[in-house]
Amino acid sequence: MLRQWNQTLSDNPLIIFVSTLILPILGTIVIGIIIFDMPENEIQTLVTFMTLTGIMTSLLSYGFYRLGILELFSSLRWSILTVIALTVLMIFLNVWVIAQFTFIEAHYISLTSALLVFAGLTALTIGFFASKTMTDRLSQLTEATHELAEGNLTTRLKIPGNDEISQLATTFNMMAHNLQEVDEQKRQLEQTRRDLIAWVSHDLRTPLASMRVMLEAMADGVVTDEETVQRYMNTSLAEIEHLSHLIEDLFELAQLDVGHLQIDFHRASISDLISDTIGSMMVKANQQNITLKGEVDESLDLVRMAPDKIQRVLSNLVDNAIKYTPENESVTVRAYFQKNDVRIDIHNSGSYIPDDVLPRLFESFYRGERSRPQGDDGVRGTGLGLAIARGFIEAHGGHIWATSTKSEGTTFSFTLPQRP
Repeated sequence: MLRQWNQTLSDNPLIIFVSTLILPILGTIVIGIIIFDMPENEIQTLVTFMTLTGIMTSLLSYGFYRLGILELFSSLRWSILTVIALTVLMIFLNVWVIAQFTFIEAHYISLTSALLVFAGLTALTIGFFASKTMTDRLSQLTEATHELAEGNLTTRLKIPGNDEISQLATTFNMMAHNLQEVDEQKRQLEQTRRDLIAWVSHDLRTPLASMRVMLEAMADGVVTDEETVQRYMNTSLAEIEHLSHLIEDLFELAQLDVGHLQIDFHRASISDLISDTIGSMMVKANQQNITLKGEVDESLDLVRMAPDKIQRVLSNLVDNAIKYTPENESVTVRAYFQKNDVRIDIHNSGSYIPDDVLPRLFESFYRGERSRPQGDDGVRGTGLGLAIARGFIEAHGGHIWATSTKSEGTTFSFTLPQRP
């Protein structure tokens, strides 16, 4: 409201002109009648002369404003002192003119003039120190702005007070903080871009080089026996499948990054999704002598979610759990209510992830050393599965995380918020 009022005044100089003319006259009338009990004829005479001198003073002040005289000064301190000096001079001239026309005795005029000069000099002294306080704080702001312009984004201001300058300093600190965050994000994005190029180049070069060697061997007749040719063909198909998965994962990750992922929310059975996931992974688990089972809370019925996305999350997490679970261990998928959320845990025994690795699991292309080698089925991971899972869960408004201990194993957990 105060800002709107100040804006209204600045946009209407006529209001300022009238206010500076009427307010002093009204104040003088009130003081003359209530405090000094002046006669009516003296008040009328005083108002007449004050109106005339007030109009001239207001016109002169408005002229200074329109001409931008104060903008010619190189220092705010001199501008403030000039304003105070002009104010004192205006007061002196007004009082002197009114005293002359109202036939006040010369003795009293001299005494009043001396008092006005004293008051003016005192006001200049006070104005000097007041202006110094403001200019010192503005100098700090100027120095901080120069440092920020030179790239020092850690620059911060400590300016006490509650006025506009301190508010400007607070705004400056917020701006510097935001710029620092943007710069840090920019650096992280740049590093991620470099890593992405390196990782994608590696994941593309490896299968392409492998297929090239095998196809050239078959084309040149180096390999002729049926068993080796069939093995080369199967390996090439596995590499092509790996490239297809990589391209699909990159496409989904790009959709997540730009926020163009289309999600169809509706109520579906989480029990059916878990059952389907376990069924599709059972052959792989049996090949590694891993026990795969699911547990769904009886109170869980239909869950609000995007079934295709959650199916993808479950498949990624269960496949990942089986990949890192030793033989004769187990993988358990459990779903249950946790307050207003549906929580799903994928626990695998016998595996351990160090604490320094846990925070990086959901980064794009991050893979531990154990996952680098190609699996027995000839399929390598793209390193994007957990990053995509995180994107899908966050798109549902949920959270995904991992915990691991040497005694109990590793658990990947995520939540799906449900409306009460």
